[in-house]
Amino acid sequence: MSPFTYKNNVLCAESLALTDIARQFGTPTYVYSKASVVDNFAAYANACKAHVAHPDDALICFSVKSNSNLAILQLLSQCGSGFDIVSGGELLRVLAAGGSASKIIFSGVGKSRDEMRLALTHDILCFNVESIPELHRLNAVAAEIGKQARVSLRVNPNVDAMTHPYISTGLKESKFGVAFDDALATYRIGAALSHIDVMGIDCHIGSQLLDDAPLLEAADKLIELIDALAGEGIVIHHLDIGGGIGISYDGDQPVTVATYLEKLFAKIHAWRNGKYEGKPIKVMFEPGRSIVGNAGVLLTEVQYLKEGEAKNFAVVDAAMNDLMRPAMYQAWHGVEPVTPRTTPAVTYDVVGPVCESGDWLARSRALSIEAGDLLAIMSAGAYGMTMASNYNTRGRAAEILVDGDVAHLVRRREAPAELFALESLIR
Repeated sequence: MSPFTYKNNVLCAESLALTDIARQFGTPTYVYSKASVVDNFAAYANACKAHVAHPDDALICFSVKSNSNLAILQLLSQCGSGFDIVSGGELLRVLAAGGSASKIIFSGVGKSRDEMRLALTHDILCFNVESIPELHRLNAVAAEIGKQARVSLRVNPNVDAMTHPYISTGLKESKFGVAFDDALATYRIGAALSHIDVMGIDCHIGSQLLDDAPLLEAADKLIELIDALAGEGIVIHHLDIGGGIGISYDGDQPVTVATYLEKLFAKIHAWRNGKYEGKPIKVMFEPGRSIVGNAGVLLTEVQYLKEGEAKNFAVVDAAMNDLMRPAMYQAWHGVEPVTPRTTPAVTYDVVGPVCESGDWLARSRALSIEAGDLLAIMSAGAYGMTMASNYNTRGRAAEILVDGDVAHLVRRREAPAELFALESLIR
């Protein structure tokens, strides 16, 4: 059930009217539902508990790149979440939010020496290594500081996720991961390095998957590789299947977390009982969008209604710098009036004030609105604020976390002077 529902003809976040949030905090503003985040994480946690003998046999590592607000990370840490990071900055964010380094996995194709050193110093759970040069660099950095680096290889299984090309990451032409045909040789190299501890295997084939078939196909290929490694004496302790489960943006019907995990664990249990006498392997996940995507909206105010010969435009105060997904991915987000009107609807493109033709949030939407009305851009909890910029010297939006009828300001709006505070004039 959506945390954003109409009560007395006003769209609310949980029990709090979005009109009250706009009045208190202004617009544009991201609004998140605490209950929705907790419930979405619980869908993974409860499904794992139903299929593992011990809680430590599964770990859910929230993908920080999807939503990195400290309060969101704090909330998920309190729920028992681990974290999937892709930068040193994200590592420091997780620690600042109270997350445990022992539950952090470090992904990404371009880890720097400083990032490796930082992660090793904090003794993170594991590095997801994506190339042979990265293996050698990590080994050298670990040797310099007298540490052992726990690693898994991100294997590219060449499975088509059937999603947008920009978020499909498991095909041969992807920059991510080690090619499946090269994985065995790469593991041999890693196992021979003095400061590398081979611990696991990882893949992430893409994002916004509505069907679990590609994920299960990828799992089959990882299992095949784990068996081949065992034959060479290389023991894999965890299987990280990545994230990717989609959400409903436009009436989509993604597979449920419970259904997908039931199939996945059935596959793993059958394999382990047949091959390894039931010895458990830790199963790890990297969900992001499916936890926070539908838990957030972008609240914006209509500035002008502009009639054109070919199109009508609703010009709002949110823009592509606030929500990049439509311009970058041609992504579809629902648009809901916060206080619906009964006048006849008009078809509008919902656009922002940024000086780019690509600055649009929604196209061809039938809306009954007037200047000054509030709109909620739906399903904006993932890859919204984390992809925001200061283009056109626009301050990034405020962020609000709603708990029942209480609004917590978890990131204040940026002031213009803050945007150039780090710059200097030539003297």
